[in-house]
Amino acid sequence: MTTQDKTIGDLFAEGLQLRRQVLGAEYVDRSMKSANDFMMTFQHITTEWCWGYAWGRDTLDLKTRSMLNLAMLTALNRAAEIKLHVRGAVNNGVTVDEIKEVLLHATVYCGIPAGLDAFKAANEVLTEMKAFD
Repeated sequence: MTTQDKTIGDLFAEGLQLRRQVLGAEYVDRSMKSANDFMMTFQHITTEWCWGYAWGRDTLDLKTRSMLNLAMLTALNRAAEIKLHVRGAVNNGVTVDEIKEVLLHATVYCGIPAGLDAFKAANEVLTEMKAFD
């Protein structure tokens, strides 16, 4: 079944499984459980659209998608999301050196302030994860 043939229910179920795999079940389950009716609307769209539709496609592997996310989040200067997706990137097999190169490359194109925030956010998470040699 192609992505275009999937129902919203399919996208949600597959997206939830993938989201839990990449970001960690504890984080995702906490987000879902703490969502009130208002925020559940967001939980559904991010699970169906982002994780079920975009992340669930098979053309790019999860490692590549993680590296793209880190670059785009650097461009958007979204440190909190960078922290979340650094963990996901490590889960998807992205090495510390690859994370560093993605952030360095994004810094050149996005500017020093955005790059600095991205490096700080990534460093905090990688230090917590004891990911350094």
